[in-house]
Amino acid sequence: MEENSKRLEKYVKSLRHVLNTIKYEKEVKEIIELAKCYLRDSEYYFEKGDYFTSLACIAYAEGLLDSLRLMKKAKFTWPRHSLKQAKKVLVGGVFDILHPGHIYLLREASKYGKVIVVVARDRTVKKFKNREPIIPEKQRLSIVENIKCVYRARLGEDPFNLEKVLLEEKPDFVVLGPDQNFLEKMVEPIINKLKLNTKIIKIKYKYSNFPLCSTTKIIKKITEIYSKKEA
Repeated sequence: MEENSKRLEKYVKSLRHVLNTIKYEKEVKEIIELAKCYLRDSEYYFEKGDYFTSLACIAYAEGLLDSLRLMKKAKFTWPRHSLKQAKKVLVGGVFDILHPGHIYLLREASKYGKVIVVVARDRTVKKFKNREPIIPEKQRLSIVENIKCVYRARLGEDPFNLEKVLLEEKPDFVVLGPDQNFLEKMVEPIINKLKLNTKIIKIKYKYSNFPLCSTTKIIKKITEIYSKKEA
């Protein structure tokens, strides 16, 4: 936790530095002020020890500033210790019915850097799980990309192409959940083939602080409730 705190403190300082030195056009002043609000929020949550929310505020601010730079409305350079320059952490999954196990996985992944989530396509889910997902891919993506410890989210390839995703993202880490053994067997050979400097991290234990920490259990519970109503 202390290591995460020190890393986050560097991100806060880097964002503060950019906002103190940024050059921008007058028409985007309100957006700059909004980024400053996110910085203040980040500092507030950092002092409270809520590092995940603090990190999310930094990510929002950086997103705004990057957009302005892309539109050539602002000029600045990210320092070496900014979140923008942080290690890339790749996480993949279906995220069909979001539950505490998903949040735990993403929070654990965020300890290693900025989390980039690959949300499985509908056809990929059907191929590997032999069933269609309950929630469509674009809706699942929309939910995941709004989780505060997620830096960025994207859909996987259709058809399924893990090699292309790894080549495009070139992550420093791939974090896998305890039930993703099949994915580990697929990822490792591809990393070796592409000669990527990517480390695989496996979360060993399933999150079980609550009774409904898996999609299967949630579906079973819903089925039981509605079966009783219909009886």
